[in-house]
Amino acid sequence: MTNNPRLIIGISGASGIIYGIRLLQVLQSLPVETHLVISKAAQLTRAHETTMSAAELKSLANVYHPYNDIAASIASGSFKTMGMIIAPCSMKTLGEIAQGIGGNLLTRAADVVLKERRRLVLMPRESPLHLAHLQNMVSITQMGGIISPPVPAFYHKPESILDIVNDSVARVLDLFDIDSGLSQRWGE
Repeated sequence: MTNNPRLIIGISGASGIIYGIRLLQVLQSLPVETHLVISKAAQLTRAHETTMSAAELKSLANVYHPYNDIAASIASGSFKTMGMIIAPCSMKTLGEIAQGIGGNLLTRAADVVLKERRRLVLMPRESPLHLAHLQNMVSITQMGGIISPPVPAFYHKPESILDIVNDSVARVLDLFDIDSGLSQRWGE
């Protein structure tokens, strides 16, 4: 463990696991201690969308917490963190957080972050959205969470998928005042 600020990274089962992976990769070079929790569905997505093994994914974090370990440190408000990013965030996970259902470590940690008034950022990956999705997003926003879909910007003229992913990752890290150096800022 380090004396660096702690940030929880959650990865749920929506398409777009590259966002969670890239967040972890970028944070490895910054003075931030990462705590990772991965849903069961995210492990399926990992297998479909990457060539990375489960062990390789877990090794990107300083600390890995099993999905069902409801007694993990990140399940307690007394464990100080900067907050949590869930990237990508499935509508199932988003709905459970919106309703205060903490039946696994991913949603319990998010609930703790909200109750402790820490920053919770969700990167939902779904389109189109129906009314329940939108209402759940409103509920989370009303509780203090931030809904930050990975919407690409094109003013920096991205040349690859990684450029697009890096821009979304940089914008999310900006919400924690973490300058990743990945994004080109408008007017700079």
